[in-house]
Amino acid sequence: MTQNEVGPDPFRESNKRKALRLAALAELLRDKPRSKDEILEHFQALELGVSKSSVERCIRDLHDLKLGLDSVQESLTAPKKYFIPRQTRALPPVEALLTHSAVRLLYHHAPGYQGRYLAALEHLAAALPDPAREVSEKSTQDLRARRGERVKVGEREIDLGRNLELVAQAWFERRVLAFDYLSPSGSGAWRKKELQVYFIEISRANLEMYVIGFERSWHHKTLTFKLNRMSSPLFLGSEAAYRVPEDFDPTHFLSSAWGVIGTSGGGLTPVRLRFSPEAAYRILEGAYPALTVQGVEADGSLLAHLEVGSDNVGFPLELLSWVQSWGSRVEVLSPDALRTRWLEEAHKVSQLTARAPAESF
Repeated sequence: MTQNEVGPDPFRESNKRKALRLAALAELLRDKPRSKDEILEHFQALELGVSKSSVERCIRDLHDLKLGLDSVQESLTAPKKYFIPRQTRALPPVEALLTHSAVRLLYHHAPGYQGRYLAALEHLAAALPDPAREVSEKSTQDLRARRGERVKVGEREIDLGRNLELVAQAWFERRVLAFDYLSPSGSGAWRKKELQVYFIEISRANLEMYVIGFERSWHHKTLTFKLNRMSSPLFLGSEAAYRVPEDFDPTHFLSSAWGVIGTSGGGLTPVRLRFSPEAAYRILEGAYPALTVQGVEADGSLLAHLEVGSDNVGFPLELLSWVQSWGSRVEVLSPDALRTRWLEEAHKVSQLTARAPAESF
């Protein structure tokens, strides 16, 4: 170290860590009463590196601060719990319902147990009025028991919690994220990617999280990557390493998506479908913004047109499973590739029905 260089100030760093712990504790205790063990688990999830004795010191310090009208209080129950009385604005019914819906969506999508994810859900749930708050708190407790936040992809084990944290940090801090990726339509080998994250989307089809951004190392285009197929993520360079282009519009990018591929695959593919009278009313309810009704036939069948995103060989792969979900109540009219694949899959299913059922095991 030269004469002009100054090393880290231990006193300042210690104060910074203490301030972070007190801020986290204040936010936690405003949500609902917590025991010392629950506080310790929360601190460990946030990687604040504390022991049970330091939790006790944090509680005393926060109580001594007397944050405005708030003050740490103790419950009369055993084990003893600590809380700060809630002084939040009551949400109007519609806002409460929307918050509840967001919590439920995030609960269903949750990548197993992940400390920071769980803490965020609990914070949202705390703003809800009863009975929605009670249901949401039970949901977060269920996530605490769901400890499997790692999944097996190929020969690798993916840490979904770490993926979630680094992807979020990359997006909000505009840091380039490097990772290995296993594409379902590729060669079967893991490929290195370097991504400038533009947007994060939860697919309406499977509630999985996808990362959209500019892949700069090989493809040099805006693509979509599934969170749980990303292995060994790490940051390249510092914060604010890139800018999200002003002309990038996630709504436009995903407007043709039947999942999340959007315009990142092989372009738009026109599709024509015929729905039977039994299914027509569900289409006419208008739940599919990318679908246009072209006419109704004499028997009540409905003709529909879509332009959907395709994969890198021009096939509307995401649409196929949705079409199959209608069973015999839909017919693929075009394109030929989709019609052929749809008929082939239907033929395979009909062959299965001719077989004797397998013995139970």
